[in-house]
Amino acid sequence: MAKKARKKLEEDSLPAFEFPEFDAPGFLWKEFELMGATGLAGLFAILLGVMGWLCTAAGLNGFIPLGIGLAGLVGSVFLIQRIRPKSSAYTKGDWAGLIALEFFGWMAVWFLLLNVLPGGL
Repeated sequence: MAKKARKKLEEDSLPAFEFPEFDAPGFLWKEFELMGATGLAGLFAILLGVMGWLCTAAGLNGFIPLGIGLAGLVGSVFLIQRIRPKSSAYTKGDWAGLIALEFFGWMAVWFLLLNVLPGGL
C-alpha cells in the first residue's frame, strides 16, 4: 500500500504536458516551399505523360514507355532536390506525396492522351 501511495505522489509531482508554441512563419515557409515542389511535380507528370504517349504513338509498344516513365519519375526526385535547395526540410511523407502525385498524374495524362488521340502523330 505504501508503494502505491509513494508512486501516486511521484506522478502528481510531474508537470502537466503543455503544447509547444505554434511557429506560424515556419509553418507558412514550409507550405510555400511544398507548393513550389508540388507545381514542379505536376509539370514533370505532364511531361512524362506526353513522353509516354509519344513513345506509344511512335510504335514503341511494350515496356519501353513504362521504363522511360519510371526512370523519369526517379530522376525527377533528384531534379527537385537540385532545383529546390531547401528540399532537405521535406519529410518522408512530403516526398511520398510528391512521388504519388507525379506517378498518378503521369499515368492519367498518358492514358488520357491514348484515349483522345489514338491515331498518333
